[in-house]
Amino acid sequence: MRTTILDLQKMKRNGQRIPMVTAYDAPSAHWVESAGIPAVLVGDSLGMVIQGHDTTLPVTLEDMIYHSRAVVRGTSKALIIVDMPFMTYTISAEQALTNAARLMQDGGAGAVKLEGGASMASTIERLTRVGIPVMGHIGLTPQSVHQLGGYRVQGRDQGQAARLLDDAIALEQAGAFAIVLETMPAALAKQISERLRIPTIGIGAGPFCDGQVQVFHDMLGLFEAFTPRHAKRYAELGEAIATAVRAYAEEVQSAQFPDAAHSFDMTETALSTVYGGAPDTSNGHG
Repeated sequence: MRTTILDLQKMKRNGQRIPMVTAYDAPSAHWVESAGIPAVLVGDSLGMVIQGHDTTLPVTLEDMIYHSRAVVRGTSKALIIVDMPFMTYTISAEQALTNAARLMQDGGAGAVKLEGGASMASTIERLTRVGIPVMGHIGLTPQSVHQLGGYRVQGRDQGQAARLLDDAIALEQAGAFAIVLETMPAALAKQISERLRIPTIGIGAGPFCDGQVQVFHDMLGLFEAFTPRHAKRYAELGEAIATAVRAYAEEVQSAQFPDAAHSFDMTETALSTVYGGAPDTSNGHG
């Protein structure tokens, strides 16, 4: 049985921190779940770490459905939360309902995540009323990167901090089962986490959130364009991959690969049948 939103909320009540990691395909999702991660986020960050865009804005609903299906196939226990991409939920609550339903029906999502504060409360209420679990996302909201003037820390001044606290309360009251707090001062994230009954999941929001989420490619050294300050490298798999591929290329060029251990045999009788007699290999062409 998969982790449920109630399981995550119970973890908060019990003081148990919630680790969450992004995944975008079946193999990486399998390894993430095998490590004991209870919730996997199919993030629209795939636009940057998979598709090579500068932002998440070009990601489409079809992209998210495709990658969600793969992650669902690679897992059996984790709660799969899928980002609603840019402009797929902000035009109207009905638009959000239609697209969230597609992520669940066609993509296999167990929950959806959308960005925005109090202005999104009515949309979240509409979704949760019909049985769609919603995770909120406030602070630095990457889909609003141009309006925010870049990937900047949010909530440093009193007015911004008060607004973010109000946003968090509004999303909880609207029915969100958890909220991502991104790139904000640790002290503010602590205050929000203590005020809410639902879990907070931090990314660049300090150690006091109820859980943390990291991008798969950031934590494993697979994304070289830039390393966010909040990302900790737990491995340098990008370097390991480059080393392995260089070794392969060198062995191909020096005729070391493939060798006998990586080739297949056939009997002389079968070979002679192909050639109508024993092949002449004296000039190396057979």
